[in-house]
Amino acid sequence: MQYVPVVSSTDKPLMPCHPARARELICKGRAVRRFNRGLFYIRLLDREDGATQDIAVGIDPGSKKEALTVKSAAHTYLNIQADAVTWVSKAVETRRIMRRGRRNRKCPHRANRMNRTRGGIPPSTKARWDWKLRLCKWLARMYPITDFVVEDIKARTKGQRRWDRSFSPLEVGKQWFYDELRKLGHVETRQGWETKELRDDLGLKKSGNKMAETFDAHCVDSWVLANWWIGGHCKPDNKAMLLIVPLRFHRRQLHAMQPAKGGIRRSYGGTRSMDFKRGSWVRHPKWGLCYVGGTSGDRISLHSLSTGVRLCQNAKPEACKFLIFASWRTKGEGASSPR
Repeated sequence: MQYVPVVSSTDKPLMPCHPARARELICKGRAVRRFNRGLFYIRLLDREDGATQDIAVGIDPGSKKEALTVKSAAHTYLNIQADAVTWVSKAVETRRIMRRGRRNRKCPHRANRMNRTRGGIPPSTKARWDWKLRLCKWLARMYPITDFVVEDIKARTKGQRRWDRSFSPLEVGKQWFYDELRKLGHVETRQGWETKELRDDLGLKKSGNKMAETFDAHCVDSWVLANWWIGGHCKPDNKAMLLIVPLRFHRRQLHAMQPAKGGIRRSYGGTRSMDFKRGSWVRHPKWGLCYVGGTSGDRISLHSLSTGVRLCQNAKPEACKFLIFASWRTKGEGASSPR
């Protein structure tokens, strides 16, 4: 059963309700429909506050796929399987090669300087953990989350204190993530072997196919972690999943890597397509619900939310109805469409 998230008239997260109850509140004019990047929820018009129960989020990090489960003692509200952000390290390497090439050509360039906004964390590490944090903040806007339970992962140790605690990018990024997560709620961690013991105690099996889009691939661990902390069930009561795929945006570059005829290097990249920000969800008369891709002349391209396949590249901007800014696409049983 897919319970509907509820927020108050002041946007405070309240306890989710049964879909029939949500329809009743909408029909009586006590609530309005809302939609937020793959999740349908309702906003109450006559309540500013309400009683809530403890809700935990289990988090199972991974190198290619990761999972999150939102659960209370009574119900499992949402299971998410998200693709990890894996392209940043190669993008940084390409940027370095292009910058060095420009210096060898004696092109105008700035002096190299440290990016202080990362706080000393490598770009690929910061992108991976920041992706998890963005999902947690997104969920915290619609669910009254009180606790986060994370499967703690460890970097390869060398027996050297400075490396093990300070120099390992994984350890530095993980600690940054925990510090930021504590601003949202209480944080608990469990080792991988402890997660396996909890899973075995419940008689649950984990799939060996880590790339499968099934509950047993990753969500089983996030559910076990949330259930261990919040309690309430001996087996999963909701296996429906919302699949989330982060979108890769090619930021504005000075020019393309390879020159065209005559040595001309065309401009490349950008995050704006006419009047839309790339990745924005729009509704088109012909293609329905989709997201905005690139641009060509005075037309924009539209892509499928479920597959990412380009639907067209000649859509008129004025024919698209803007819905919401987004940096990911969704699919699966947990996804819902705005009506």
